[in-house]
Amino acid sequence: MSEKPKVAFYWCASCGGCEEAVVDLAEKILDVVGAVDIVFWPVALDFKRHDVEALADGALLATFLNGAIRTTEQEEMARLLRKKSKLMIAFGACSHLGGIPGLANLWDRETIFQTAYRDSPSTVNPEGITPQPRHRVDGFELTLPGFFDTVRALDQVVEVDYYIPGCAPTPKIILAAVQTLLSGQLPPRGAVLAPDRALCDECPRKDSRPEKLMLTAFKRPHEVILEEDKCLLAQGVLCMGPATRGGCEALCLQGNMPCTGCFGPTSRVRDQGAKALSAVASLVESDDADEIDRILAAIPDPVGTFYRYSLPTSRLRRKRPAAAARAGEKIAA
Repeated sequence: MSEKPKVAFYWCASCGGCEEAVVDLAEKILDVVGAVDIVFWPVALDFKRHDVEALADGALLATFLNGAIRTTEQEEMARLLRKKSKLMIAFGACSHLGGIPGLANLWDRETIFQTAYRDSPSTVNPEGITPQPRHRVDGFELTLPGFFDTVRALDQVVEVDYYIPGCAPTPKIILAAVQTLLSGQLPPRGAVLAPDRALCDECPRKDSRPEKLMLTAFKRPHEVILEEDKCLLAQGVLCMGPATRGGCEALCLQGNMPCTGCFGPTSRVRDQGAKALSAVASLVESDDADEIDRILAAIPDPVGTFYRYSLPTSRLRRKRPAAAARAGEKIAA
């Protein structure tokens, strides 16, 4: 009997929802376990790093790595698993695009540590102590992973073969991706293993969208009682559907909430946030600058709205570190 293909799962900077999504396969997870040998899954099974190090290079058919790269340990594990795997899969929005952890790129490490360890209302830290990679106590050295200044998507650290989108990926998408990988009929390298069409194309409310949609106000979901069978954009609620890849079964829309963009862009969109901004700008029914400002002011967090999952892989990338900004000012002077 031939040996089953070996696979690994690993969790970097993310919430853990992608790990839960695997469990959400329910009884179908038995089909996966029957088809592959899971040899590394620290969140669920008792494997250690040295178990991976002991594998021959390329011994794993695939690693499903979820989460952005935030620390030195995460980068080390990403590189180790890449070396041991024939295929590296960016599993979920955080590894695919940078995800919600990537919004930390609006600040630098110094500012984040200042807020978290000194300035937050619940913090009592009169000495101003912050995490250090190394510290000696009674002759022993204690270590912590280093904290990078910049959050990166997985393919900004190692080569990625395929992407499974979503926050979290749906069980249907996960199962289809695993079946594709096991079939041997692989799509072109770099493919996103989800339909390459906008969510609006499969939205159950698409027939209710007016041919010409113009708005004089944007509303947040808690400010209005949403109709369950009417296009959310037509109700003045921002929905990322026009700029987002489909394949998620429109689960948020079925829950009467707008799409937030977690499946990322289609192959025809370079910058998901810019695409969404363009779509929103085209909906504003005014030529008056002051009125346009008033309408758009109803969007309280533009970056968090349009780049919620994709800031590290967008054209914006990150805020310049304070030291670099100061250096730039000196050069300009």
